[in-house]
Amino acid sequence: MKRNKADPSVFLLAAIVLLLAAGSVFIYIFFHSNPEDEAFTGDRVINTLFVFEDQGKPLASYVLMHYPATRRAAIFDIPGEVGMIIQQINRVDRLDTVYNSKDIGPFSAEMGNLLGVQINFSLVINRENLGKMVDLLEGVDIFIPSPVEIFDETPPVLFPSGLIRMDGDKARLFVSYTQSGEEQELTVFRRQRFFLSLIKRLGEKNEELKNPALARMFYSLFSSSMGQHVRTRLFDELADIDTDRTNIQSVGGNVREVSGQVLLFPFYDGSLIKEIVRQSLGSLTRQQEGSLDERVFTVEVLNGSEINGIAGRTAELLRSFGYDVISIGNADRSDYEKTEIIDRSGLEEVVKALGEVIRCENIRSEAIISDIPSTEIELNLQNFEYRSDFTLIIGRDFNGRYVSGG
Repeated sequence: MKRNKADPSVFLLAAIVLLLAAGSVFIYIFFHSNPEDEAFTGDRVINTLFVFEDQGKPLASYVLMHYPATRRAAIFDIPGEVGMIIQQINRVDRLDTVYNSKDIGPFSAEMGNLLGVQINFSLVINRENLGKMVDLLEGVDIFIPSPVEIFDETPPVLFPSGLIRMDGDKARLFVSYTQSGEEQELTVFRRQRFFLSLIKRLGEKNEELKNPALARMFYSLFSSSMGQHVRTRLFDELADIDTDRTNIQSVGGNVREVSGQVLLFPFYDGSLIKEIVRQSLGSLTRQQEGSLDERVFTVEVLNGSEINGIAGRTAELLRSFGYDVISIGNADRSDYEKTEIIDRSGLEEVVKALGEVIRCENIRSEAIISDIPSTEIELNLQNFEYRSDFTLIIGRDFNGRYVSGG
């Protein structure tokens, strides 16, 4: 009895089918399990960590949370001295203890643990390359409320007041200089304003940066594990952010010394910052109606009391309520008895809402334009006389949270 020999073509056909099936499975897994690609899919917020680095340590770290559907973003400033249980080393220490620019993963993961979110992307820019990036962008616009003149530094630190376009050298100096007697809050605030201006400028120049020659130069200025197509997609998304409606919030906390280190422990064991993040994400993803609801009102905070640092702490408080604090500093004198709000918006309900935040009823109007709806007013950035919607002058009756006596 003879056995039938199998047709070789059958085996060949089966092998081809198996190869095609395996290839399809590989392609599906590759494109559906890559977390970088998944970050752009569906209805989700994109979280990106930006680190300004100086001499191998973070000079400033920002987590930018962006929701493409509404073009809205929130930014959180995370100090390196934040004290927390570092899961990577299983002990309480500074957050930047695990920082390594060549392996940003552990630092990024701890950032996510602090905020209660997953960080999708990370970018590190050292101080030298930051200047090169600003020059590549043909400058960054910064509004400086008061002139800066420091002659005992090398080089001298000289910035005029008003809106100026900084080149790379000025930008490097702006983010790194310290002034004798300057409160730490002012230094932090200055860097925050620069970061927001940089994001805005990157959006304005995004299409130009896609030129192959410029793109190679641009992407060489920061370190990141992202591939080229992911980087391009990310900056396309960031370019769409409405920076005029974007606030930067700082992680607040109590300062304590632990093992010889001065650490900033977030309020309520970190639960408050997580709650603020949740509220911010809810605001980003909520489709708001009415242009006034969408507008971010600007505030100038001036310390008219003798309490050091209260302007910075008040600015942090107002930012948590959604106000854009564009300037903090000292008032013309330090003996104001009563806290005062100066209103330039001409919107009675809005200024009353600000007063309710700190229980201040002492409101004075300096509305410049009362017959034009504020939502139709466009700010001319070349107008150096521009002032904020509101100026808050802190008096002796303010305890850091409320005005005593209403």
